[in-house]
Order: sequence, then C-alpha cells, then structure tokens
Amino acid sequence: MISGISVSPGIVLGKALLIDSQKVKINKKNILKDEIKSEIKNFFYSKEKTIKQIKNIKKEIEKKLGKEKSEIFEGHIMILEDKEFEKDIITLIKKKQYTSEISTKKIIKKQIKEIKKLNNTYLKNRALDIKDIGNRLIKNILKINIKNLNKINKKVIIISKDLTPSETAQINIKNVLGFITELGGETSHTSIIAKSLGIPAIAGAKNVTKKIKNNDYIILDSINNEIYVNPKENIIKNKKKIKKKFLKKINKLKFLKNLKARTIDGKVIKIGANISNTNDIKIAKKNGAELIGLYRTEFLFMNRNNFPTENEQFESYKKIAKKMKNKEVIIRTLDIGGDKDCKYMKLPREDNPFLGYRAIRILMKRKDILRTQLKAILRASYFGQLKIMFPMIISLQEIRFLKKEVKKVKISLKKENINFNKNIKIGVMIETPAAALISNELAKEVDFFSIGSNDLTQYTLAVDRGNDLVSHLYNPMHPAVIKLIKKIVKAAHSNGKWVGLCGELASNKHATQFLIGIGIDELSMNSPSIPIIKKIIRKSNLKNAKKIVKNIL
Repeated sequence: MISGISVSPGIVLGKALLIDSQKVKINKKNILKDEIKSEIKNFFYSKEKTIKQIKNIKKEIEKKLGKEKSEIFEGHIMILEDKEFEKDIITLIKKKQYTSEISTKKIIKKQIKEIKKLNNTYLKNRALDIKDIGNRLIKNILKINIKNLNKINKKVIIISKDLTPSETAQINIKNVLGFITELGGETSHTSIIAKSLGIPAIAGAKNVTKKIKNNDYIILDSINNEIYVNPKENIIKNKKKIKKKFLKKINKLKFLKNLKARTIDGKVIKIGANISNTNDIKIAKKNGAELIGLYRTEFLFMNRNNFPTENEQFESYKKIAKKMKNKEVIIRTLDIGGDKDCKYMKLPREDNPFLGYRAIRILMKRKDILRTQLKAILRASYFGQLKIMFPMIISLQEIRFLKKEVKKVKISLKKENINFNKNIKIGVMIETPAAALISNELAKEVDFFSIGSNDLTQYTLAVDRGNDLVSHLYNPMHPAVIKLIKKIVKAAHSNGKWVGLCGELASNKHATQFLIGIGIDELSMNSPSIPIIKKIIRKSNLKNAKKIVKNIL
C-alpha cells in the first residue's frame, strides 16, 4: 500500500499506464558565429509555435471548465511573451554562442532556482508551471513530438513522475480513470484541473513510478489516501464495496440541497461556499450552498500582467451578486502576498512572507488599489447582497482606517450619482492571534466576524502548514486554537454580531459537533464538502454539542 496527498476525491480500480517524462537530449556543442541568425530565427519560430499550442489548450479548457480555469494558461502565455525572458535567451545565443535549446534551458533553470529559494509551497507549484513551459518550448525547438493524453484509447490509471497542467488539461476523461504522480500537491495547477474535471487523483506519492509497472492492477482510493498495487481479491472486493457506498452516499446527499442545516432541536447553521471565480457558483449551488461565505478576489489579480480595472472587477462582483439572486456574498478584499504573488505588483522578496507585506498591509499603502476595489464592490452591491470583509487585521486602527476609506468611496459615488447599497455590511477575518485577543473591541467596530481557521492555526502554533518538516504539528483542534475560537465567538455574540468560520476546519466532519456547540453561526467551505456537513448538522443536537464542547474545554 502506497500513499501520498489526496488532491481530488474518489475511488477507481483499473490497469496502470506508466507515462515517462520525455527525456530530451540536448547537444551541448556551441554554434558558429554565422549560425547565430538562423538559431535566433529558430527560437522565434518555436516560441510562436508553443504559444499557439498553449492557446489551443486554453480554448479546450474554456470549453470543458469555463473561462476562469482556462486563465491558468494565460499565465503560461504571459511567460512566453515576456520581453525579459526573450531578451535573456537571445543574449545567451549571441554572446555565448549557445544553441536556443541550451539558452532556454539555462534561463528556465535560473527562474526555477530563484522561485525555489523562497521556500514557499504555493510558489514551488508555480515553478512546475515554468518547467512545463520550458520543456514544451525546448521540444518544439528540437522538433520533438509532444505527447497528447487525449489520445489514450483504453481505460487506465495514469502513473507518472509528474503531470504538467497542459498534459492534465488534455486528459480524455472517458478513458483516464484517475492519476497518481510523484510530484505536486494540493495547490498545484495540475491538482486544481483534476478536481475540476472530477478525476480521482493522488499527488506526492514518493517513488510511485518505481513501485508500479505497466498493466499492474491498481486501486486508487483518494478518499482514504491509499494506493494498492496488484491487491488480493479480498481487498478488491472490499474497495468495490466502499466505492459503491461512496457513490450511493453522494447520490443520497443530493436531497439535502434545498434543506436547511438545522439541528434536531432547531438551531440553524448557515452553510456557505468558498469560491475563487464566478464558475465556482454553479458547483456551490449544486451542492446546496446558501451563501458565498468567502470570495477570494486575489484570483482576479493573478495570472495576468496588469491590474484588473474597476470595470473588470465590477463586472465580476456584479455577476456573482446576480447569480446568487439576493443571497449573501462575502467579498474578501485583495489578499495578495504570503503564498500568493502578482509579478506585475513587484512585491519585495521577504524571508518570512506570511509575516510580512500582505493583504491589507499592501492596500493601506496602495490606496489606489484599495479604492478601486472598494468602488467596484460598492457599485456591484446595488445588484445583490454583497458584504465587504477585510483580512489580516491586527488592530483597531486598521479597521477604523479601512472604514473611513469605505466612507470616502461612498461619498465619491454619491457625487457621481452611482447607485450602491448605502448600508453594506463590513466584517473582518479573524485570522491572527492579535485579532482574536482584541475581538471584543473589534466586534464593536464591525457587523460580523469570519474566523480564518487556516491562518489562525498557523500563526497561533508558529507552524508553516506548507513546510513538510513541521506540517505534522499543524492542528486546528489544538487547545490554544480552541480557546481563541471560544473567545472570538463570545466577543461576537456579546456585541450582538454573528460569527462564521471558513478554512479547512469548516469541512472537517470530526469538528462539526464542536463548532455547533461553541456557537458558530455560519460555516463556509469547499463546495463538495457541503452535503456531508449538512447531514451531520441535521443529525446533531445542540444540547449534546454544548456538552461535548464543555468536556473538550
């Protein structure tokens, strides 16, 4: 039995198809001076060919999964069209008389090395994207045929060292039952695409390409994070039963879609979805989300080479407001920095980016970005129940400053005779121990709280959840985190404000009883988790849940 990181849920059984990374042999011999022109010409031709291929992949993904998911490949195109990238390669061809493939390899290697220095999981996964682009460009320079997973014509489970986003995008879902890779993690673009396509997948399974051979019979169980190779008949029978139960459970939960998450003794918990783009609303509604508990606006700013305009932002927020048809939508202002970067923002490189220049710390310095976003949200608030939520708060001064900025934008919209919701609600994300400890004072300033359990745990325990060496210490049910959650809920309720919780803890079925009992009013999570959490709440009793909390505390 092998395990890794479950990145897309499901159970599949079938034969293995090993896909080797195409090894490219590069001739290290330098070119002659009179070959420089033709070498540069070959580079430009290959670059244009690569851009054309990626544009075709982008179109395919747009048809399958919608515009937002296809924007992953806009980022790939941007790298190829980057003038600095091009200039660096041409310089090596001219000055060092390297071939275009050696020049490309050296520049790609340099970029990856720079990213890996940052010791940041999210950015390390972006390094895989750069590697993907470089490999594709080098293969085109050398006129090597690029494999297409769309041409697989038998039902298989793919085993590979790594699958690039462009390879995953071309998977034929009729024949590819699932995939297992040695590299990658939850936030890699490959995993995001797998989840969107509904393909069961496990990443980060060490040495899996050495442990599995072509045509081995595989059980890929990404619910329990288990991979079996040529298992005994009793294991096969057992896993088939589990698969049947899993599918039955998924179908059974569909009836909960339009039902409230109400405990047996009448306590109603609002259930929301965390989304990154407008396409996610369809999945949220399908799973029975009553509101959007967290809209991560930073994804509007990423994978592009300039800031989204006020109108672009307005259209996106308006679309969400209209699609939710008067249901609440909590829009978190730009939370860039930490593990999320925008190249065009030219953010400083930091030793501790999670403790550095991020989220409102950027917006308070860059009032132009803040005001543009606030203006777009306020304009869109006329079309639905939008709320504003500020992340990474640590003081009363910050929230007072941000409220003043909202007031200023409202005044300017009034002067322009633009409609907006004058009574738009303002909340904060409680995700730092500082905010938790002054939550009673913060509650007097805002309309609601949303506990960001991921960062609250990370900051309270001083554990980088993306660091493999210490990730085993990351525990959102640690006594210190529990005590802070209790304090936050008490502060909100004693000031007549409601409190929600987003982050992984919201979808942790072992924590649901605790969250009900401690008094959380709203839970927001990834959409596929909604039905099971609704089911648990509907079978729960508030009185018993309170007893559980008392015992825990």
